[in-house]
Amino acid sequence: MSEEKTDETEKAGYSYAYSYSQLEEENRILRETVNHMREQINRFSAKPLMVCEVKNVIKDGIVIKIPNGNQFCVNKMPELALVPGESVLVEQKNLTIIKKIESNHEFNVEKFVIIEKPTLTFKEIGGLKDQIREVKEVIELPLKNPKLFEKIGIIPPKGILLYGEPGTGKTLLAKAVAHSTHATFIEIVASELVQKFIGEGAKLVREIFELAKAKAPSIIFIDEIDALASRRIEIGTSGEREVQRTFMQLLAEIDGFKNLGDVKVIGCTNRRDILDPAVLRPGRLDRLIEVPLPEIEGRKEIFKIHTKNMTLKDIDEEVIVAKMENFSGAEIRATATEAGYFAIRKKRNYITHSDMVKAIEKVQESEEREGSDYLRMFG
Repeated sequence: MSEEKTDETEKAGYSYAYSYSQLEEENRILRETVNHMREQINRFSAKPLMVCEVKNVIKDGIVIKIPNGNQFCVNKMPELALVPGESVLVEQKNLTIIKKIESNHEFNVEKFVIIEKPTLTFKEIGGLKDQIREVKEVIELPLKNPKLFEKIGIIPPKGILLYGEPGTGKTLLAKAVAHSTHATFIEIVASELVQKFIGEGAKLVREIFELAKAKAPSIIFIDEIDALASRRIEIGTSGEREVQRTFMQLLAEIDGFKNLGDVKVIGCTNRRDILDPAVLRPGRLDRLIEVPLPEIEGRKEIFKIHTKNMTLKDIDEEVIVAKMENFSGAEIRATATEAGYFAIRKKRNYITHSDMVKAIEKVQESEEREGSDYLRMFG
């Protein structure tokens, strides 16, 4: 009997010990949960810190630049050692520097521009011998041999303006000179800069030039520059004011670097007539290069370039080139492509004279249709 009582007592003690241990474990989990929730509440209720840039270190404090561009002299935590250019977190109320953060040297503007090392050469451009010579003189020579200009005592232009009909090879010229100078090619479409980044245009223009200097030698290619640099009118809407601010920043950036520096600017437009004279004055984009529709010899060169990898059979080149009067380089390329499609439809691996003629007619019809649509909308 006593043994049975002893067993029961032992079981009761074991059960009690187990229950106590289980309660302790549950209490521990609850305490951790409460602490975690308290940390979360403190994190959510904490005031956010502001990211600023250190501009200067002086005897009485640190000069920082806040995101809106204003600068302040502030205090810092004693243990922080700072140098200009570093990024810091500051308390928003009194701007006291709390901690240093790793700087991100990737330019935000890289997300919005096309950066490349072009492989296109001048040999792949037909019918633009005079334009190629001028581009080489103004862009290539100063980048490759700046000391030559210093010896002679002349200052080359900081940039050029390529203007002419669409599809005549303006972008090709810019890419070819970037290749010949081993320069970084930074391409931006001015109309997108204006339309997409209201409130950020001037800042992005500044960052584009900073990026160009960091990746020098470089060429900034601004396509559709007329969208940004058209003649100034009476400023009315906020959008027009923003365009003007962006344009003025562009002029300031062009004025801010040396003619013999490793950065050149190439503007491109189909509408030279509407450009503001301020962007074309000496010291800015003062070399104007017209890129016209190709003459017959130019069309022959372009035709050979775009058909060099094609198998041609019984093609009368003289007749074909004569039929492509007033064609741009882009239209000649489109003609070669369409002729290839005509051959594919006939299940041939070569292109005939008839394919080329049909392709010319198709491209002409397409251009006439686009022209009539334009007149109907804007005429």
